[in-house]
Amino acid sequence: MQANVDQIADRIYRISTCIPDIAPGGFTFNQFLVDAEEPLLYHTGMRGLFPLVREAVEKVIPVEKLRWIAFAHVEADECGAVNEFLEVAPHAQVAHGALGCMLSLDDQLSRPPHPMQDGESLDIGGATLARRVTELATPHVPHNWESHMFFETETGTLFLGDLLTQIGDGPAITSDDLLAAAIEAEDLFHQTSPGPVVPQTYRRLADLNPKRLAIMHGSSFEGDCATLLRTMADVYEERYGCGSAVPNQALPAHESLVGA
Repeated sequence: MQANVDQIADRIYRISTCIPDIAPGGFTFNQFLVDAEEPLLYHTGMRGLFPLVREAVEKVIPVEKLRWIAFAHVEADECGAVNEFLEVAPHAQVAHGALGCMLSLDDQLSRPPHPMQDGESLDIGGATLARRVTELATPHVPHNWESHMFFETETGTLFLGDLLTQIGDGPAITSDDLLAAAIEAEDLFHQTSPGPVVPQTYRRLADLNPKRLAIMHGSSFEGDCATLLRTMADVYEERYGCGSAVPNQALPAHESLVGA
């Protein structure tokens, strides 16, 4: 196996390792590196992938320069190597939603995490580079109570975690319609918790009007992201029976980010 490094946006790099035996055509595990004044690694991969991912990071920056580590939720492929990265990056700190810090990370990490409230922003660009990521709480979407996402507002990149998963080893980023591939993966893995907040969360993310979607498994997407997210919301309602009976006020709101 090898970890490929591809730039998908200005100073944002996708690190991807394809493992052949998980699904037909293989299955990719992706991390994303934001080369800012305070560099951010989104996802660490499993502990077994640590040497490959570390080597890939160092093709862009020295690994000890990492300042922030984040991941969508607490699973091995999202954060299995987090303590290994904290060990080799002495100034790095995990940034995660406050709920995830309370539930798991305060206990599991070798250094205390930086808890973030829904809608809170983290300036990673400093005085010389406009780079800011905003915390988006997405409990139970696609799974896990502590699930959350980051939205990098300067480039309009939304770090989706396990949403819109695809099987196979596609290109680093595409403008092709990913809907059929995402449905195929959902039919295979049944990875999404089929709860009532799923369609609403997809539509709320669409309202951010992101320019690209950084996807953990499969190709990233650049194009009409809002339509893709809204169409997938319809799929979860109509194909998988995810209801939409939860009042809007039960979900975190991000009105200040709309149109960012």
